[in-house]
Amino acid sequence: MIESAILIKQGAEARIYTAPFLTRTAIIKERFSKTYRHPTLDKKLTARRVTQEARCLFKCRKSGVDTPVLYFVNTENSTICMEFIQGMIIKDLLISDNEYIQNKEKQDELAEKIGIALAKVHAVDVIHGDLTTSNLMLRESNQSLVIIDFGLSYVSSLPEDKAVDLYVLEKAFLSTHPNSEEMKNYKASQGILSKLAEVRLRGRKRSMVG
Repeated sequence: MIESAILIKQGAEARIYTAPFLTRTAIIKERFSKTYRHPTLDKKLTARRVTQEARCLFKCRKSGVDTPVLYFVNTENSTICMEFIQGMIIKDLLISDNEYIQNKEKQDELAEKIGIALAKVHAVDVIHGDLTTSNLMLRESNQSLVIIDFGLSYVSSLPEDKAVDLYVLEKAFLSTHPNSEEMKNYKASQGILSKLAEVRLRGRKRSMVG
């Protein structure tokens, strides 16, 4: 399938392609090997990472989170084939869409969607690992909030890990749109909220030290 695919993005860990899949367009994510690792170890680690990403993606979708539909996984070729989402990246909305830049009601509505989605992710102990406004989308068809790119995801029930997930998104959200408020409707335990306060304090101290 990679032979007929079109490369649209390359990151530090993977290449992203679009390709035809049955009657639709799909996204293919291909993790590439790390030349500094022993080939046998590299293949084993890459296969484990592909499997973990697919499992976290499936787990979140099963719990009611809008994520790309998983079509198939090929650990031998280190690829995941999934749904191509027609929609808008949240980062782009907050930077270039006047309907969101100038409308506090729209911002609150968006923050609520993000909070609800993230609460569902954490309820099944999935840590996204890279929650930025670049990894959140709105579906064109129904304006549903979609979480994408689970490449750094893992499973953990620790409040600290969930708090760091929250903190990363909070920082990304505020840096993209400084006037936006914190996420609403994220139903966190007191343990997670207290850990979030600790993580914020550590972040401020690092900023002061430089």
